[in-house]
This record gives sequence, structure tokens and C-alpha cells, in this order.
Amino acid sequence: MRVRRLDIKNFRGISEGSVLFQRHTLLVGGNNIGKSTVCEALELALGPDRLYRRPVIDEHDFSRGMYRDDDGNPLDIQIGVVLTELSDEQRRHFRRHLRRWDESSLSFVDDKPEGLSNADNDGTVWALPVVFMGRYDREEDDFVGGTFFEHPLPDMDHLDEDQRGLLGAGLVPFTRAHKRICGFVFLRALRTGSRALSLQRGSLLDSILRLGGEGTAEMWQNALSELRDLDPAIGEIEQLKDVRNTIRNRLGRFVNLSPGENSTAFFASDLTREHLREVIRLFIATQPSNYPVPFSRQGTGSINLLVFALLTIIADLKEDQSVIFVMEEPEIALPPHIQRRVTKYVIQQMGQSIVTSHSPYVIEQFAPENVVILSRNGNSFSGAPIDISRVKSKTYRAERWQFAEAILSRAVFVLEGQTEMAAVHAVSSALEHFRDDYSHVDLAGVTLFNASGDRAVPRYGPIFKALGKRVYGMRDKLNAPDAADAAENIARFDEFWESPEPGIEKILVKQVPTRVLRSFLDEVAQRDDYPTKYRYIAKEVEDDKLASLAAKVLKERKGDAFGFGYTSALIAQCQSEGDLPAFIRDALLTINEDLQDDPELVLDDVAGPAAGFEESEESL
Repeated sequence: MRVRRLDIKNFRGISEGSVLFQRHTLLVGGNNIGKSTVCEALELALGPDRLYRRPVIDEHDFSRGMYRDDDGNPLDIQIGVVLTELSDEQRRHFRRHLRRWDESSLSFVDDKPEGLSNADNDGTVWALPVVFMGRYDREEDDFVGGTFFEHPLPDMDHLDEDQRGLLGAGLVPFTRAHKRICGFVFLRALRTGSRALSLQRGSLLDSILRLGGEGTAEMWQNALSELRDLDPAIGEIEQLKDVRNTIRNRLGRFVNLSPGENSTAFFASDLTREHLREVIRLFIATQPSNYPVPFSRQGTGSINLLVFALLTIIADLKEDQSVIFVMEEPEIALPPHIQRRVTKYVIQQMGQSIVTSHSPYVIEQFAPENVVILSRNGNSFSGAPIDISRVKSKTYRAERWQFAEAILSRAVFVLEGQTEMAAVHAVSSALEHFRDDYSHVDLAGVTLFNASGDRAVPRYGPIFKALGKRVYGMRDKLNAPDAADAAENIARFDEFWESPEPGIEKILVKQVPTRVLRSFLDEVAQRDDYPTKYRYIAKEVEDDKLASLAAKVLKERKGDAFGFGYTSALIAQCQSEGDLPAFIRDALLTINEDLQDDPELVLDDVAGPAAGFEESEESL
């Protein structure tokens, strides 16, 4: 079983929208675009224990906090989920509620004008539609919610007026037992493990106990008996025994105690299974100390990995292997190699994985066809896989790391090489220092992409447009005719600049003042890596020779890293905005103005501070 489509209405920052999912899906988009909202929506509809929390929803879960209309009537949250690729057992279990689904049109067959006549065509499969509904109940002065089978639709004529006004009127409830059959597992981003790793009802350890077989009831009964019959008892500790005797003697003056020493006693808990669930703690010993301590004393990364490990145990215990595993920002507090390993495990072992991430180490594990771009238009919302016809797999694999960063960005600035990237980064840093109204490319969400050649720059315009990005390009003046499709590709850029010079070094030395060149040479000539064949003694080099010498030095050290190279050192000598090379400076100012005039819409992913954080420790 896997989630194929999610439809959201009036939930948190989303008035209305839908998302399509692949077998393995990476959800990407800017901060507050709605990634967490998608995960929370899936859990409301499919999470076995989600509806047992109180309240199920609250004011902040409604879009813009509106849970009643102007006339005081309730406004519903609706979260529809279409589940496909059902196992034989799931089809038998849910047979009364299935509909035929057309993969080519991504819709139900009976919604089309031709109806069920195409129900057996190629590309049609059985699908299970379910819907979560939530609203404010005025009579109870509380919020209510539940998940229902969306098919078959009820015959409203057989319901009286009061029944029609009920939540999910006439629909069959999609119960906790039904949800367990679906195998939905959710690993949250914000988690401390304090509840997830306890034995409270619905926790990870409790879920493992339940899925592990019969005997849970006897386990608690036996544990309580063992605690009651501890030998020696807690109360036999010398100091506690003295206190116990003192209390019994003094209390006996006022209360008719039962005879014997056991009229007062100390125990390790309330001797109820509910209290045991709260107080039992998992201890873990790690190297090099090898000393067991409560899990909460472990590092954040270790706790996160423990939560993940328990979730994989739950997935393994499911009778049906088609687990729907939703994982939010798995990179938190984990080193890169662990991020890769966790992501690979989920993709290889789970029937379906749905992942959100800001880490290139996670993103690079997903094929381009599995990347779903989330976008907004006003308060509407959508998510669909990228157009892979524009993104060749070979190109994506070769530049996987750069693509992983670009996927997360708001815009992409395609440059021809490392020196150009260093120059643009340095000029952007300088502009941030000189101007209050300028945002550095990093803060503006602009990824610098190395095309590795001036002729390669144009071909990335259509690619990044297919990813839904604003895209800008810059390259040197060409010495030979361009590729045949270059003009068509360049037209896909939002802005494209071609240098009046055949090399970035000439732009840099010709467009900065002479004093900047001299300060630059004065500084780099003292470095151990200065190219000695370009001898520089300040009093021997005339001003008109500085540009030629600086260009040679820059070219010799071409491709140095951001912030530490010779290109950055040159820009660092600029003392005002007017000192900066105009070609790069003006391009960056244009990008800055463009992004400020057309800002990415940012709505709260979670409509209020209470939503999400209160539940952040729960992983199922």
C-alpha cells in the first residue's frame, strides 16, 4: 500500500491544495512552504494513535484560525488520501470501500463522463479513498475529528436533519484497527524521545510490545507482583525502615491501622500498570564509558538514531511489508555518513518512504523523478514530481551534490567556474557590508551553480526552470561560435549576462580602482603560495602595470576556494560599493531587486505555536 494523492482543505497554512506522491518521495520547498503540514495531514488521516490525543485539533489547525464562518456555522478541515498498490489481504479487507483509479489521469474512473466503461483498461487499479474531517462542535464547546471511508457515499435521504449535521454523516469510520493494516509510521523532526521511548500508551516501545505478540496483559500483572514481592523490599532499606516505623507509630495514634509491620510500606511505584508505563525507563550503555544511563542522558544524535531504530523494528513487525514510512528532517544531529545510511535503509526497506529534508546528503539519495516540488499560489498549495524530460539522469547523477543544494534554493545563479563563484560570493559579501537594502545570496536563497565551462552555462536554464526555480546565468565572452541551441536555452533564464571580456580575471582587474589592485598585490605578495615568477616589489611596479600583473597572478591561482583565494582577497580591498567590479555588482543588484519585488510567499507552516510542538515527542 502507498499514498498516491493527498488533498487538503482548510488545514493550517493551506486553504486548498493537493500533492502527488511517488513510491519514494522527497518533498522539497522553502522554509514554511508546507512540508510539515503535509506530514501532519497524513498522520491525522492515517496515524493509528493520532486521534487518541486530546484535543485532536485546535483553533490553530484551521487555515488562518477560521473555524466558523460569518454566520457561526462550523468550517471543516478535510484531508483526503488516496491509497493504491494494496496487497491481496488489504483488498479483501477493504473490498466494500474500493474504487477504480486511473494512473494516467490520476483520477477515479467513475468520476469521468464515460464512467465505469474504462474500469478495466490498462493503468487502472484498485484504490482506497479515506478522508479525515475535523470541526468545532458548538454544543460540546470542543473540537472533534475522525477519519472515514470516502466510499461508498451515504444515502442522505435516509438520514434525518440531526444526522445530516453530524461529522462524517453517513460515512463508515476508518478505525484504529483499519489504520494499523495500512502500516503508517511517522518519524517527526522535533523529538526528544521522552515519550517516544517510554512505555506510555501509543509510544514506540508500547507499539513494539503490542506488535510482538500476545502476553502484554500478563507481563504487566507479573511485573506488578514482582515489585510488590521484592526481597528485600524497598522499605527494608535501613534508613527507610526507621522512617516507616516512625510513621506507623505516630500515625497509629490517629488512624486505625491494620496490625503488623506491613501497615506502612514503601514501593517503587503506585503498583498500577499506568504508573509503571510512566516510570519505567530504558537505560543505554555506550562506548567508551560502557556505563548504562537513562536514554535521555544520551546525546541528541544518539536519541534520534534510537528513535529511528525502534521505528524500523515496528516496520519489521508489520505482517504486511508495505509500510508507509514518513520521515521529517532525518539529518537533525546526525553526521553526514549516518544521514546517508539512514536514508538508504528507508528507501530500500520500506514499501513507501516520504521524506522532507534540508540536507544534500539525504537529497542526493533520491532519483530526480522522486523529487516532488511543493509550491504556493496565494493560499493555494500544490506538489508534483519534477519534469524529468528536462533533467537528464546522467546530468543529475554527475552533478548530484550541486543539484541537491539547488533543489532547496529559491533561485539558482549558474556560473562557468570556481573562480566566478568565488568572485560572485565575495562581491555579494561586500554589497551586504556596504548596503542595508541588500541581501547576501546565501540569505536570499540563491544557489551558485558551477557549470564547469562557458558553453555549458546555457543548458542549465531549462533544467532549473523545470525544477520551478528562478534562474540566472553569467559567463565570459566567447572566443568561438556558440552551441546551436544556446539562444533557445538562454531565453529560459530570468536574466543572463555575458561578459565584455573573455576571462573573469580581466573583468576583475579592469573594473576596480588602481589603489585596490596595489593593495591586493601588497597583501598577496606576502603569502607563501604567491607565484614567485610574477615578481612584485611595490616601488618598482608603475600603476599602469598593475592590472596586467594582477590578472596574471589571479589566473595562476584560478579556482581557489571561497573566502581564502586570491579572488576573494582582491574584492576584500574594495572600500566602497563603487570600488566593486561593475559587471558582477550590477548583476547581483538586479537579482536582489528581482527577488525583493517578487518575494517567495511565506505562510506559517504551522498556524500557531501550540500546533506541532506539543506533539513533537511522539513518533507515531
